[in-house]
Amino acid sequence: MKYKLTKETKEVDGVKLYRIEATASFGDVEKGEKGGFIEKKENLSEEGNAWVSGNARVYGDACVSGDACVYGDACVYGDARVYGDACVYGDARVYGDACVYGDARVYGDACVSGNAWVSGNAWVSGKFKLEFGWCFARKQEDWNVSEIKNGDKILLIKDYKPATEDKPTLKGKEVEVKLDGITYRAIIQ
Repeated sequence: MKYKLTKETKEVDGVKLYRIEATASFGDVEKGEKGGFIEKKENLSEEGNAWVSGNARVYGDACVSGDACVYGDACVYGDARVYGDACVYGDARVYGDACVYGDARVYGDACVSGNAWVSGNAWVSGKFKLEFGWCFARKQEDWNVSEIKNGDKILLIKDYKPATEDKPTLKGKEVEVKLDGITYRAIIQ
């Protein structure tokens, strides 16, 4: 067992969360170190070096696993997953059925929700909201990919619409793309 639930609690959205404490040293975490808040043991895997710290909160059926980290005032909830070497921090929110994995980072005031996936070495930040689709750092040759400017970074978004769901797509949306110092504006076809 790498951590335990302490008696220190916090209520969020009507859910009682418990501060965690490391019961063993692992990764960058020292035995006795206080972590963030989780609702139940299923929210944070005992495997790997996954950790929740600061005032970060993980609850509902959300899970942090692998070597992933959630810290600062970040919040992961619903059925969301954060795994691999991914990190969610700052005031970021990841919820719904969203997944953040690989070496991805979600931070600042960014929000990833719905069926959205952030993977590879993608970084999503600022006030960016991704409610559906994939944000990733590389693409397969046959994928239809849109590039969207996010601060000084360009995000690659794979338009994703499951056949059984009636969700909006990025088609028809105006985007701004910066390549080699030149800014292009386009409407996704």
